[in-house]
Amino acid sequence: MSQENRAEEEILAVVEASPTRRWMGIGVLGMLGALVLYVAFATPPELQWQVFLVVVGVAALWAAHRMHQATTHRLELTMTELRSSAGVRLALVEDIEAMDRGVFAFKPSNGFLLRTKTAGGRTWQPGLWWRMGRRIGIGGVAPGSQTKFMSETLSALMAHRG
Repeated sequence: MSQENRAEEEILAVVEASPTRRWMGIGVLGMLGALVLYVAFATPPELQWQVFLVVVGVAALWAAHRMHQATTHRLELTMTELRSSAGVRLALVEDIEAMDRGVFAFKPSNGFLLRTKTAGGRTWQPGLWWRMGRRIGIGGVAPGSQTKFMSETLSALMAHRG
């Protein structure tokens, strides 16, 4: 591998779930699902409400399971791309149009929002990142220090590019 390719593949910043926040998020979603299912079967309301409670309880348990799976991975920023350790490319640095870290931005907790030039599919990795069309949200159960460092590094790469 050449020196130039090694420099492009060097990981500049990493965002991964904090163990405490990860288990807290999974635990809260799991407990919510279990509690709602308990209410649905222990004191059954009218049938339509019972069905609603079962759907909400199962959805919360499913979200806890998805968060458990998603937060085993991490996000890595290189000179050329933002990718997941699962092998998913979130965006090429040259494809990123804008970044929003503002207080009122529609972004994950402790995170930031990217807007790309090209649209991608809808993907949700609870607690770590999501993508809807041209927008990518990074953050959730990740520490704010990691997401801030990644956003500042990405901002510098975008400024250097243009």
